[in-house]
Amino acid sequence: MSSENSSPTSSRRASELEARLLGQIPFDPTESQARFAYVWSRFMASEKPRCALILRGYAGTGKTTSVGAAVRTMRDLKLKSVLLAPTGRAAKVLSRHAGQTASTIHRHIYRPKKTAEEGTAYGLMPNRRTDTLFIVDEASMIGESGGLPSGGFQYRSLLDDLIEFVYSGHGCRLMLIGDDAQLPPVGASESPALQGSKLRDNFDLTLAEVTLDDVVRQELDSAILSNAHDLRMRMAVTDAHNPAPLPRFETGTGFHRVSGHELEDLLTDLHANHGEDNFVVITRSNKRAVQFNQQIRARLLWMEDDLNVGDRLMVVANNYHWLAEHEELATNLIANGDTLIVDRIVSRFTRYDIPFAEAEVRLADVPDYPSFSVHINLSVLASERASQSRAERKSLYDMVSQDHAHLISRGKIHEATNADPCYQALQVKFAYALTCHKSQGGQWPAVVVDQGYMTEERVDLEWLRWLYTALTRAESELHLLNFADVFFEA
Repeated sequence: MSSENSSPTSSRRASELEARLLGQIPFDPTESQARFAYVWSRFMASEKPRCALILRGYAGTGKTTSVGAAVRTMRDLKLKSVLLAPTGRAAKVLSRHAGQTASTIHRHIYRPKKTAEEGTAYGLMPNRRTDTLFIVDEASMIGESGGLPSGGFQYRSLLDDLIEFVYSGHGCRLMLIGDDAQLPPVGASESPALQGSKLRDNFDLTLAEVTLDDVVRQELDSAILSNAHDLRMRMAVTDAHNPAPLPRFETGTGFHRVSGHELEDLLTDLHANHGEDNFVVITRSNKRAVQFNQQIRARLLWMEDDLNVGDRLMVVANNYHWLAEHEELATNLIANGDTLIVDRIVSRFTRYDIPFAEAEVRLADVPDYPSFSVHINLSVLASERASQSRAERKSLYDMVSQDHAHLISRGKIHEATNADPCYQALQVKFAYALTCHKSQGGQWPAVVVDQGYMTEERVDLEWLRWLYTALTRAESELHLLNFADVFFEA
């Protein structure tokens, strides 16, 4: 997206935008930040159709500062922007750094609609905005699934839906921000939303790309970021012909080793110093996450039941049912990745040999939302699976539909099944310990990273990406649990 063949007016506008953005950066910009200012300003001033910009930035390279500067520049010039992220926690982080309200992608682009045949279905919102920049953070998480149901138990592409939504608005632009050293979406080897060639070829976009790769001087004193930077450099030399080199960590302020027998004391200290929402344990498997959650609830929080008032839960599957009657809310979506707090447990019961709870909950990352009533599938809460499998979901559907067989009409049976509170029961996990994919997009003041079973022979690029993603969830305090001595030898 060069300035060649651009009009004098757009060139002047680009120069003004560039100067304004650089003026919003509170220190001397790095070379790659200056490059971003140049490219972003030309992207904003471009008169070409379907303009898009990818901003990649590694940990410590000033990506957050650069995005914040762009948002403030637009606000000062009364230019319109919308901030989006894949999860509620990621939206909360983006909002804090940019000084502007952010929403999840799902909440912003999807809406329910009634159909005579199937009851409630879902579709894209109309994009009524004009001349607006949509800024989407944590784009490495956006995959080619995870969108709306497309029939049966299949799902559309969230990336396709996002792009279709943005460019249905007159004069709208899209800026995708992410770190391609992080984990890609589940089941993918790369992050499609950060692949320029894919976006050009599949969506006919006028695309510019910038990568921030200079570590900001102010970040060099952070032991967390210096170790993350070293890890990324090792990833950069890893490919099919060059095996992954072992990480070599240096402990320092905020970067610690901890053994298993020290863990309970550490968690007690973290809870006392930060509170239960401001630290997290990141694990490699759902099985380990279940074990850590059980230990934290029993030994730290003194919670003895399968679900307690005050429990923090992470939603693991989108749900449009429980907020459908809340007309005062902007959307009826409870999104995958949202964190809920249990305010009241109304009842517990078993149906279809599955334990359920009726409860009142609230959204932790959206404080303006009131409490609301839900059913919770307690079998998912205790399961070592990430969520209900497709077969389990289909089996539950079949059992629920049998209860509505008296309605005779296939359409009415389907509608009644979809409206059944047990079929629509929330799928959740406890949120004190998470897999790395579930932690992605979030940041916590303190993070404990559980290595689990690991040998030198199992170190590969995928594991390095997992570790890099886990390290960069920590804002100020990181503890590596049961990591072998070999990772700390000079």
